[in-house]
Amino acid sequence: MVLPDPDQALPGRDIPMSVNNVHFVLGNPIAPPFPDNLELALFGLGCFWGAERKFWLYPNVFSTAVGYSGGLTPNPTYQEVCTGLTGHNEVVRVVYDPTLISYGELLALFWQSHNPTQGMRQGNDMGTQYRSGIYTYSQLQFDEAVASRTHYQQCLIEAGFGQITTEIMPAKAFYYAEDHHQQYLAKNPQGYCGIGGLGVCFVNDN
Repeated sequence: MVLPDPDQALPGRDIPMSVNNVHFVLGNPIAPPFPDNLELALFGLGCFWGAERKFWLYPNVFSTAVGYSGGLTPNPTYQEVCTGLTGHNEVVRVVYDPTLISYGELLALFWQSHNPTQGMRQGNDMGTQYRSGIYTYSQLQFDEAVASRTHYQQCLIEAGFGQITTEIMPAKAFYYAEDHHQQYLAKNPQGYCGIGGLGVCFVNDN
């Protein structure tokens, strides 16, 4: 339940995870290079199986992939992340066309799809890899993410919920999860999904 210090982190490896570069549902690449008009977004909101499905179901998303980010260990395995000694979060990387989907729309989906007040857990899933996080690829994304957190915090207070624990920081390296984790709930429709929101809408004032 506590992030490791650098001297505690597992060493990892130099070789990246090998994955099938075709999205099982959308049919588009999940690894770069991507078309120049596309942008990236990166979110952690609990078990990445259910989290990824939230985003691939969103209209006009180009592709999604699950992996590990926000930590210390290069190219970790799932088993290593589960020890809590990599510092990584289970994350979903979303590839999208900003002329079709705004970053604000993705932020609204993020906030409404999980409980961002639980610290190092999400529902029954406990551990640092299940923390709520937004990892940004530009100053514009960072500023919008911070503003969205402030806004959604007020929405939660008005609904009787507590303080948001979501971390917001510039994106670190994204390490792909093992191939069988990619689009897991499409390959295993009866698989476990621990993702659930608080029923509080993110209302865009703009």
